[in-house]
Amino acid sequence: MESEREMSLKTERRKPCAHISVTGVSHRYRRATNYAVADITFEVNPCEAVALIGRSGCGKSTLLHLMAGLTQPTSGDVYIDGRRVEGPSPHWIVMFQQPHLYPWMTVAQNVGLGLRFAGRRREIPDRVRELLALVELSDYADRNVQDLSGGQQQRVALARSLAVQPEVLLLDEPFSALDAVTRRALQRDVRRIASELGITLVIVTHDITEAVIMADRAIVMSADPGRIAEIMPIRLKPNERERRSPDAQAIQTHLQAVFEKASGLASTAQQSDGGQLRLVAGASR
Repeated sequence: MESEREMSLKTERRKPCAHISVTGVSHRYRRATNYAVADITFEVNPCEAVALIGRSGCGKSTLLHLMAGLTQPTSGDVYIDGRRVEGPSPHWIVMFQQPHLYPWMTVAQNVGLGLRFAGRRREIPDRVRELLALVELSDYADRNVQDLSGGQQQRVALARSLAVQPEVLLLDEPFSALDAVTRRALQRDVRRIASELGITLVIVTHDITEAVIMADRAIVMSADPGRIAEIMPIRLKPNERERRSPDAQAIQTHLQAVFEKASGLASTAQQSDGGQLRLVAGASR
């Protein structure tokens, strides 16, 4: 017999993933003198996972919010499957660093909230059951979310994000506050789920290892204003997306160097004693 998770995946699979086009995007916040991001142009292919990486203040989250329609660019355009992004949509969903769950509700009630707001109440019981199986929380449906660990709460937030069947999932450092073991598990599971369900991923992260494990390409940004410094492919087979994999470690070393160059840190690292001081992405938080 098929497992509940396998049946949920059959129900969930649908049309091909979305294509994203960011064209000439610049943004300056009201009353700000300088631009937060300037002249940003790139594409995300259907079903691709792309990481936006750079030191704090380079405009990664600003760019993600522009892609989500939470903020309108000062100039330029964002298109998802040919539709100009002019505001939030259930077709493209953002997951933030904090899960933002309703603490007085159960796990199932939180997961079904998006469907309730969309007027799709009849779908809630079956859909919630499928999604909780997908994120491995079937036994927690009637638990209050306050009783869950941080990792479990992020799984609830993920299930809630998937409930409305988005074409794009935009991740704004949702794992950064979690412990290392939980973070690794969610990195693996989110990439797997996106691949199985046909969802295009865009990930904002400071963590170079996270970018290598989760993404097919890394867009490295420089700051003042935020610009694309380099776009680096991450060509790894599924069984190579492990921290101890020699291929993953080689790509991580290369991405570290690209990051340091874009951040203006490379010369500092070279001046350290024999290169023994190793600057890492997380140190810029």
